[in-house]
Amino acid sequence: QVQLVESGGGTVQPGGSLRLSCAASRITFGIYAMGWYRQAPGKQRELVARITIGGSTIYADSVKGRFTISGNFVQTTVSLQMNSLKPEDTAVYYCSLNGKTDWGQGTQVTVSS
Repeated sequence: QVQLVESGGGTVQPGGSLRLSCAASRITFGIYAMGWYRQAPGKQRELVARITIGGSTIYADSVKGRFTISGNFVQTTVSLQMNSLKPEDTAVYYCSLNGKTDWGQGTQVTVSS
């Protein structure tokens, strides 16, 4: 069973920064992409950022220029540096492997003054 350990969430004021980290273990399949999704109350889960094993990245329009994703496919770790946080970034953030978020519990990010 895949294990994902997500960390780094918390409460921050608008304009602040957080860094999310995810470490995956007990992987039994090839990983070609890692990323982060988020889900705010009453909303659908959405892709925030993704990085492929080739180094390509994609970001949701709402976070471009503010968030930066990085990944290590040998160690199977992925991080998300979040700067200039806004209240609308408040959500539970989930680590993903190959586009799936089936294994982690998520980490809460709250942006509030």
